[in-house]
Amino acid sequence: MTLTVFIVALLSAMALGIPIAFALLISGIAIMFALGNFDTQILAANLIQGADNFPLMAIPFFILAGELMNAGGISKRIIDFAMACVGHVRGGLGYVAIIASVLFAGLSGSAVADTAALGAILIPMMVSQGYNRNRSAGIIAAGGIIAPIIPPSIPMIVFGVTAGVSITKLFMAGIVPGLIIAVALTVVWALLVRKEKMEAKPRKSAKEILRAVIAAFWALLLPIIILGGLRGGIFTPTEAASVAAFYALFVGMVIYRELKIKDLYHVLVASAKTTSVIMLLAAAAMVSGWLITVANIPAQLSVLLEPFIDRPILLMFIIVLIVLIIGTSMDVTPTILILTPVLMPVIQVAGIDPVYFGLIFVLTTCIGLITPPVGTVLNVAAGVGKLGIDDIVKGIWPFLLAEVIVVFILVLFPSLVLVPLEWLTK
Repeated sequence: MTLTVFIVALLSAMALGIPIAFALLISGIAIMFALGNFDTQILAANLIQGADNFPLMAIPFFILAGELMNAGGISKRIIDFAMACVGHVRGGLGYVAIIASVLFAGLSGSAVADTAALGAILIPMMVSQGYNRNRSAGIIAAGGIIAPIIPPSIPMIVFGVTAGVSITKLFMAGIVPGLIIAVALTVVWALLVRKEKMEAKPRKSAKEILRAVIAAFWALLLPIIILGGLRGGIFTPTEAASVAAFYALFVGMVIYRELKIKDLYHVLVASAKTTSVIMLLAAAAMVSGWLITVANIPAQLSVLLEPFIDRPILLMFIIVLIVLIIGTSMDVTPTILILTPVLMPVIQVAGIDPVYFGLIFVLTTCIGLITPPVGTVLNVAAGVGKLGIDDIVKGIWPFLLAEVIVVFILVLFPSLVLVPLEWLTK
């Protein structure tokens, strides 16, 4: 009964166009009425508790770091570095987009920010050299979702806090799958461009490549600092985020000298706006999450999924399919906040490693960022590339299919995640 009330209230509120944060509050209130214990003090207490969470402090700092990187010239130097390495081969700008996506992923953890930064520079360049506009925007959008997989990752922070799972382990678990996605995109791009005539840039000399490496050195050092610090236990994910923000500020203002004091106001405002959206969602999700537990909804879901509890791989396939469908109409953060409290008890009963589940779950929700009609990254790439949604869907579908296949491979072979994770967390 309460499961039905929760789903109907949530979907009805969303259908009316109510923002997700308030839809979560409404669904929580609906559960309270169904249980007969409506109390505004419970709402207020859980709202405050949802936002008053130390690990969540990593989110505003990583968002700020990403904004500082874009404003301080770090992003541009990463693209120049990738261009120097592979810009001369057939379809080289596509490989540049993939390499830059991987490098960007180790900096900000935001798919939207990375896609916007890459797309604004690369899409006009690709079109001017004869690349198909739809496909160019497609590869950049598909590469953009590597950002929330390779650490640092904002969605993994949200999942870790909501599920009570080690964020550091989640970060480590994302490294190999993120690289596998990059390889899959590279293979698909190579197959698509092998027969097309594209203008290739001249090969860079060894001196020019060295110059690009030196220019990008400070940018490339940041992922090493973050991963090394987390791996060595020097700092927590929240402390890593503050280190990333300070480092980006220092490099942009002191070393590259492209970030001016007058730019800081706009950077801070943009970061605050993005942070406020995520934190309000987290606070509202705490209300519905607490009531989901009180109403024993996970137990009701366990009954529905009971035939699959003893077959973990089949259970994971079903969850992946459900999340893929939900991802077509809901953004990453609300999907994680809504489904995690419901699914985690089921996962624990099935004996599935929570870190492995978190990686698959976050990866699947991130694919929703490039699925129409609501895909945020898809819409950002379309806007930057001056395309309609129909056009960019034509360009992205081979890459989207490749990423879905990667998810299913990781479900079939959990060792691809668990073995590297065990080595990285020793």
